[in-house]
Amino acid sequence: MEVVKITPRGYCYGVVDAMKMVRQIAENPTAKKPIFVLGLIVHNRHAVDELNRYGVISLDGENRLELIEKVSQGTVVFTAHGVSQAVRRRAEEKGLDIVDATCPDVTKTHDLIRRLADADYTILYIGRRGHPEPEGAMGEAPDHVRLIETAADTDGLDLQGRRLAVVTQTTLSRWDTEQTIQELQARYPQIEVFNEICLATQLRQEAAVREAERCDVVIVVGDARSNNSNRLVQVVREQAGRPAYLVDTVGDIDPSWLEGKTTVGVTAGSSTPSPITREVVQFLEGYETAGATASRS
Repeated sequence: MEVVKITPRGYCYGVVDAMKMVRQIAENPTAKKPIFVLGLIVHNRHAVDELNRYGVISLDGENRLELIEKVSQGTVVFTAHGVSQAVRRRAEEKGLDIVDATCPDVTKTHDLIRRLADADYTILYIGRRGHPEPEGAMGEAPDHVRLIETAADTDGLDLQGRRLAVVTQTTLSRWDTEQTIQELQARYPQIEVFNEICLATQLRQEAAVREAERCDVVIVVGDARSNNSNRLVQVVREQAGRPAYLVDTVGDIDPSWLEGKTTVGVTAGSSTPSPITREVVQFLEGYETAGATASRS
C-alpha cells in the first residue's frame, strides 16, 4: 500500500499554543486550583484526555454561560474557539483567574465583529449551529449578528436598506463558503465581505483536494466533533471526487475501504495529535490488500 502523507496536516499553531498554555498553567505550583477548561480545549478527545492527566477538568456543553456557573473557584481556561463578552464578564465577577487560549484568528474575527457593530452594520455570520466558535463570536454583538448556514437562512429577514457585512467561522469549507457568499452578494449587492476562514484551514483543505487526485481513497484522522476534520472529508469527496473517511484512531479503519486500493492519502484535522496520525500511517504502510497484491504480481 502506497501512503501519501498529505501536508500540511494535524495541529495548527492556534492549537499548539492552546495546549501549551494549559499544560504550563497546570504545572505551575502557584496557579489557583482547580483548573477548569470551559468546554473542550479543542475538539479532539485525545487532546482533552492528555490535559485531564494533568488534573485539568474539562466542562463539556454547548452553552458557555451555563458552564461558567459550575465554576466557583480556581482558574478557568477559555478554549481555542473563543467566548462571548458575557462569559468573560461573568468569570471576572466570580473572581476567577482567567487563562485565555482563544486562537488568534478567532480573536481577529471577534475584533472585526465589534468594529462592524460599532459602525451599525447588520452582520451575517456564516457558521455551524451548535458549534462554540459562533457562540463566542456572535456574543460580541448579539443585537447585530445573525447566524446563517446558507443564503436561504436570510429568507424572512428585513435586510433592505441596512449596512450589511458577512463574516465567517474560521473552520468552514472554502468552497461552500465562497458559494454562500456569492449567493448573498446576488441578494444584497451592498453587502461587504470579510471571509475569515483561517489560513491553516484553507491550506489543509487545498492540500487534501490536490493530493487526493492521485489517491484511491483518503483517510482523515480527527474527532467526529471537529468541524475542520469533517470539512476535510467533505472537500475531498466533493472537490476531488474521491472516497474519504474520518477515523478517530487506527482501530476505526474499515478494511472494506481499502479493498482493491493501491494508494491511500492520509491527512488530519488541525486539532488531531500527531501520534494518533502516525499510528494510522504506520498501519497503512504495512497494509496489503488482495487487490493491491494482484496488481503488482
